[in-house]
Amino acid sequence: MPSPYLALPGQAFSLADRPTEVDVYPDKSAAKAAIKENAIAISDLSHRLYGEADRKILIVLQGMDTSGKDGTTSSIFHRTPPLNVNVASFKAPTKTELAHDYLWRVHNVVPRKGQITVFNRSHYEDVLVVKVKNYANAETVEQRYAQINDFERLLVETGTTVLKFMLNISHETQGERLRDRLVNPEKLWKFNPGDLDDRALWPEFMDAYETMVRRTSTDHAPWYVIPSDSRKTRGAIISGIVRETLEKMNPQYPDPGYGPDDFDI
Repeated sequence: MPSPYLALPGQAFSLADRPTEVDVYPDKSAAKAAIKENAIAISDLSHRLYGEADRKILIVLQGMDTSGKDGTTSSIFHRTPPLNVNVASFKAPTKTELAHDYLWRVHNVVPRKGQITVFNRSHYEDVLVVKVKNYANAETVEQRYAQINDFERLLVETGTTVLKFMLNISHETQGERLRDRLVNPEKLWKFNPGDLDDRALWPEFMDAYETMVRRTSTDHAPWYVIPSDSRKTRGAIISGIVRETLEKMNPQYPDPGYGPDDFDI
């Protein structure tokens, strides 16, 4: 049975029908316990993936400001040594990046064999903020959906498992988190007045996200739309999906072809 959070490829999709909060755990402590259990399993499986040195995983985290991309990464990998886990963030492109095609900087940081890479924002900015703020014309944006699908198919066909998570938060929750940043000395540095510009365009961004999911949830790289108003629930759900994916991959340490009896130590 497919995950209830999957946006099934080829089927109708409405973001308004997807909840931003769900009651799948009785309380926060239960969700926290699930995160811990998943993180311990992910640590072992990630190390086996590194030892196997063959396949790789790309985790795409895409969501509005305050949706929890950093917190999600911490939930998944807080027990995993940083040996083979990398995080790539995508801000406004540099002059060098703009001189190349828009996927150049993305392909540059996809995971190597045995590696797991988390995209904190991603190539999908080029059909989200670029679309909403008219940084590219409609024809160019339209072409990008198929180009992104082809790019991800290339990654999958060359040994990368692609997990894409849209962190779905409500307008109200984002407002609460932005206000919290302003009054919390430990979070004030994260507040960017420009975030309010995007907040004012919330309906346009939701339309862009809905189109993004509908056009780029594919058999080879489907979207999971994750209720993200609760930090703990979000972390438990996503870490569970990552753990299940790794368990299905079942990476194994390689046999070097020798053992203790072959050496006089």
